[in-house]
Amino acid sequence: MTFSMDLSRYSALETLRNGRMIEIRAIKPEDRNELMKTVGRASKDSIYRRFFSTRRDFSDKEVDYYLDVDFTNHVALVAVLEEAGCPIIAGGGRYIVYQPGCAELAFGLEDAYQGLGIASVLMRHIAELACKAGLDELHADVLPGNLSMLKVFKSSGLPVSTKRTQDTLHITLRLR
Repeated sequence: MTFSMDLSRYSALETLRNGRMIEIRAIKPEDRNELMKTVGRASKDSIYRRFFSTRRDFSDKEVDYYLDVDFTNHVALVAVLEEAGCPIIAGGGRYIVYQPGCAELAFGLEDAYQGLGIASVLMRHIAELACKAGLDELHADVLPGNLSMLKVFKSSGLPVSTKRTQDTLHITLRLR
């Protein structure tokens, strides 16, 4: 099953738990500088939970990979808030299809915006888009100590199964 919506133009407004408005939209190549600022503002712990490494320097090729998505096999959304009248990227989420019907799922969120429900909102949008794209499952590897992300998955409303590997929890979210 496929659908005809142009995901590169995807945009939705949401209200967070604290009443603030947030835009969930497709990532764009011109988000490069703001995305790198978001990574720069994130704590070492947040970077480690997202990349399983504390590195902050990414090659141009790696940054290109995160920005130049095809919105078919690689779908990426960002969460945009206004701070002092300027839009900033608070975080984002993506899925990358790695075999028919299955995609890897990942999220990153700047520390200052954790606990507001942004990851849950991103999860809902990503799951909806993945379902409409005909995917059956989303998979994520999560560190056992990343309780907030585990809570997002468990409260997503999707059937969740967890398998422990040596250092991570492998999460499977069923869309169908």
